[in-house]
Amino acid sequence: MMKKVFIDGSAGTTGLRIRERLAARADLEVVTLAEAVRKDPEARRAALNAADVAFLCLPDAAAVEAVSLVDDPDVVVIDTSTAHRTLPDWTYGFPEIGNRRARVAAAKRIANPGCHASGFIACVAPLVEAGLVSANAELCAFSLTGYSGGGKKMIAQYEAQGGEPLFLGGRQYALGQAHKHLPEMAKTCGLSKPPVFSPVVVPHLSGMEVTVLLHASQLRGDLTDVKDCYADYYRDNGVVRFEEEFSEDGFLSSAALSGRDDMEVSAWGNAERIALVARYDNLGKGASGAAIQNMNVVLGADETEGLVLDER
Repeated sequence: MMKKVFIDGSAGTTGLRIRERLAARADLEVVTLAEAVRKDPEARRAALNAADVAFLCLPDAAAVEAVSLVDDPDVVVIDTSTAHRTLPDWTYGFPEIGNRRARVAAAKRIANPGCHASGFIACVAPLVEAGLVSANAELCAFSLTGYSGGGKKMIAQYEAQGGEPLFLGGRQYALGQAHKHLPEMAKTCGLSKPPVFSPVVVPHLSGMEVTVLLHASQLRGDLTDVKDCYADYYRDNGVVRFEEEFSEDGFLSSAALSGRDDMEVSAWGNAERIALVARYDNLGKGASGAAIQNMNVVLGADETEGLVLDER
C-alpha cells in the first residue's frame, strides 16, 4: 500500500532536497499544500495527520508547534530541527550508531541529527563504545561546511557577493563555543562534556568535512586500533563506511561527497597525533539524506532507497 508523506517546510533547502529525493519514488504519495495555505495552521494540521510520515523542515519553535498539531498517534514525525534531539522521548535518528536501527524502526518521533554533529558522532561514538576514547575525554574538533548549510539567505549572499575577499576564504563562526549541535554531540557519544568546536563556512555550495584531533595520550590504543574499530563498526552498516588511507594528491577536500547521501570515515596520523575525519554532504547524510534513510527504516523499505550513493 502506498504511504503518504508530508513535508512541512518544503520551501527550505532541506525540504526541497527531500522532495527531490522522493520525486521518483513509486511507493510514496507526497501530500502538498497550495501556496496560499502553506503556513495556515489548520491546513497543516490536516496534512500532518493525513500522512504516514511527516518531515518537519522548520525552525525550532515552528517544529515544536507542528508536533502539537499532530493528533494521530500513528503518524511518524521526523524533525530536522534542533528542537527535539536531546529529549528522552525522541529517538535520535542515526541508525548506524549505538544499535539504533531497531529503535528508529519502531519510533514515532525521530530527531534527525545535526549536520556538524553527524560527522563528529560518526568519528567519536564508535571509539567511546569500544573503550578507546574515555567518556571524560576533552576533545577538539573543527568542521568545514558548504554555504548551503546557512539556508537560502546565506546561499543568496554567497552567490551575489561577486568576489568579495571575505567570502573567498573560510569563515569561522560560533566563536563563543555555544554552537547548537554541541549538546547532541556530547549526549550521543556518551561524553561528559562537549568538545571545543570550530565550524567554518567554506566557499562551495555543499559538502562537509569534520575533523577530530587526538593526542596519543587521549587514546587507549593506537592508530591501527582506531582503524580496526571503524572497519568493524561500519562493515555493512547503512550508508557510513570506513575508508583506509587515501587522499586527493595529499589533500582531503570538503566538497568530495557533494550531491551524495553517504559518508566516509577515516583516520590519519602517527604514533603521537591522530586526526579522525568524516566527509559527506551537509545536505545529504547531514540533513535530507539522513531523513530519508530514517523514513526508509521506519517503513521497512530498503534503507538506501532513493538515496544518491557511492557506487563502489
